[in-house]
Amino acid sequence: MGYKCYIAHNSEGALECYLDKYHDLVIIDNRNNKNFDAEALCRSMRATKASEHSVIVAITKKLPPEKDEPSFLPLLKAGFNRKITENINAHACLNELISLEHGEVRSQLKLRACSALFSALDKVSDAVEITNEDHEIQYWEGTYYTRRKSGDTLGCHCHISPVPGPGGRISHIVTIKNSSHDPTHTERSKETDFTLANGSGILHGIPRRKESLAKIHSMTIEAPITKVINIINAAQESSPITVVQALDKVLEILRTSELYSPYFQTMREDDPMTTDLVGGLVSQKMKKELSTTSQDVNSNSSVKSGHHSHTHIPISPINSLTQVSTNVQKILNTEPSWDFNIIELEVATNKRPLVYLGLKTMARFGVCEFLQTDELTLMNWLALIEANYHAVNPYHNSTHAADVLQASAYFLKCERNKMVLDHADQVACLIAAVIHDVDHPGRSNAFLINERNPLAVLYNDTAVLENHHAALGFQLSWKDDKVSIFKNLNRDEYSSLRENIIDMVLATEMKQHFEHLNKFVNSVNKSTLKMEDTSSMSGNGSPDSMSIMTQLCTPEIRKLIKRMLIKCADVSNPCRQLDLCKIWAIRIAEEYFQQTDDEKQRGLPVVMAVFDRKTCSIPNSQTRFIDVFINDMFDAWDYYCDISELITHLQNNYRYWKEKEEDGIKT
Repeated sequence: MGYKCYIAHNSEGALECYLDKYHDLVIIDNRNNKNFDAEALCRSMRATKASEHSVIVAITKKLPPEKDEPSFLPLLKAGFNRKITENINAHACLNELISLEHGEVRSQLKLRACSALFSALDKVSDAVEITNEDHEIQYWEGTYYTRRKSGDTLGCHCHISPVPGPGGRISHIVTIKNSSHDPTHTERSKETDFTLANGSGILHGIPRRKESLAKIHSMTIEAPITKVINIINAAQESSPITVVQALDKVLEILRTSELYSPYFQTMREDDPMTTDLVGGLVSQKMKKELSTTSQDVNSNSSVKSGHHSHTHIPISPINSLTQVSTNVQKILNTEPSWDFNIIELEVATNKRPLVYLGLKTMARFGVCEFLQTDELTLMNWLALIEANYHAVNPYHNSTHAADVLQASAYFLKCERNKMVLDHADQVACLIAAVIHDVDHPGRSNAFLINERNPLAVLYNDTAVLENHHAALGFQLSWKDDKVSIFKNLNRDEYSSLRENIIDMVLATEMKQHFEHLNKFVNSVNKSTLKMEDTSSMSGNGSPDSMSIMTQLCTPEIRKLIKRMLIKCADVSNPCRQLDLCKIWAIRIAEEYFQQTDDEKQRGLPVVMAVFDRKTCSIPNSQTRFIDVFINDMFDAWDYYCDISELITHLQNNYRYWKEKEEDGIKT
């Protein structure tokens, strides 16, 4: 019949759809539907201001003749306008729709138009006159002037609303006057007579109506946060003053553009380590103006990033994992375990752990099968990627990439991830781990921005390194047919895989750390916890695992999970066994020391001044990093995928660093 129809099968979907469209007519199935509570859904819709002019209809079951018709009062109290008994006759249902359209729906549309009209009239400062076809005044508002016997003119603001009586004829007139003498109008001489419908009087005045020079049409495209603010505004209208004041504070917070920028109470002048860690890793703004000694920093830059040509594929000494040494093979056999020692593999492979570990790990996950490529192409690709990691970097080298790859693979094998993430997700996670720091210069984003590095210019000071890693990873992957691991994928497969990989690599930027963590906690963990609590309260004992899986398997939730997976893998050093944790702590400190030395030598702003090799306390840097970035994230990750052994290592390592810090040991 030409109606535009939207269908939802649960309360959440229905309410979301309604808040997006604010439909004229809502029909809710009230026939003992197990998926939702019809009355509760109606109340939720009525709680919004826009539902004032929506017609909400309940469909009820057809009862046997011997049963009494139930009262409509409960449905009326819930907010329903009307109920209709189910009917298998299609023509009868169409007649009901036509009746609803020409009855309740059109009436509500007229009321909505009237409401909009009067809202507009309330904002008009000029005189307004509305008449019917017989020129009888239906509405009048403005300033009219009466002339006194003395000849003076008295201005009076007046609002006139006729009141219809029997037969539709106007029987009364309500007039609201607000006298105010306006001497600027005393010279006006033209007078107009206003004859009211019942002839009860004449007004003398000068109506003025400002003509519109242009008709402006504006279309509002609402974002989710706008909907949230609108719902809160609607809730305030019927709330006590204390609730209104609290919601005002909520709205003030929601309207800021820095929703996920945390407020650190620990950032005091006596805690420079925390201040520098947060400032150096989260903020990318310069701390001070460049000094006069660094005006030509580009010409003297010691950081060579954004190469125009990249390393050729090195000649590999292996053709497959069957030809590796016994020692390397023995180390690789422990790859699925969290106790895997990447430093041993680094030594055994002469700082080429990524090729060996990559082949082993990706074979276990069937990456070649998914990509429809052969092992030699994959090995060549891994060799090329590893060649573009800087071995001179103390921390951001191919050993770190291999470590992140192993951690990612370990997380992928947790039971929940095996059920939630599909084969394409697994492959995307592994490839993202391999390329996530490729061509890292051993300097931070803030450093590159401060030195006006070409990469910072290219990416507009936004996620400079992360954008570079993702872009270069794909450039290298298409460099040569011998390394082209994506060449056999069709366009849709490649596009989807590429989108996932880029999203994960960009998620490793620490500036977005708290945003990703908060979204994960609120969208994944809290919703899962709510479902578990609901199951517990309903007496079911254990939660409905299928319901939880259905919720976790949506594309948006899976994206949040993959972001958290690579983020945890990227900074998992404090969760490794103590010997490895200490090695990684020394390496990252040395890389920061080199950056500070470089900044001082070239007169650049010192991004993290506490990382001075002469004064820095490594134990202190580790405890602060764990406090600020690690504890909350791994608590959330542990709740999601149950990785208690990591938490045990984390607690032991924290105690170790704390003891060293309290003993005054810095190195």
